[in-house]
Amino acid sequence: MNKTATITGKRQITIPIKLFKAANLDKNKKVVISQEKNRLIITSAISLVENLAGSLKMPASWQGKDLEEIIEQSKTDYFAKNNK
Repeated sequence: MNKTATITGKRQITIPIKLFKAANLDKNKKVVISQEKNRLIITSAISLVENLAGSLKMPASWQGKDLEEIIEQSKTDYFAKNNK
C-alpha cells in the first residue's frame, strides 16, 4: 500500500491513517527508524522488544524481581561503581 505524505519544515511527517493502523502504531508511543539503502523503515519499539523477549538469559540476581526494582538496583550499582 503506497500513500503520499509531506515533510514539513521541521522534518515532520504525518503517517496516513491506513498505514498507521496497518503497522499497529499508537500515538505517543516510541518507534525505531532505521535506514536500508535509500529507504527509511519505521518499526514500533514495543514490537522490537516483544520479538527479542526470551532471547537473552536473565541473570540470577534479577529472578523474581519486577522491572522497576531491577532498574533502581542497576542505577544504584552503576553510580556506586562510577563515583569511586
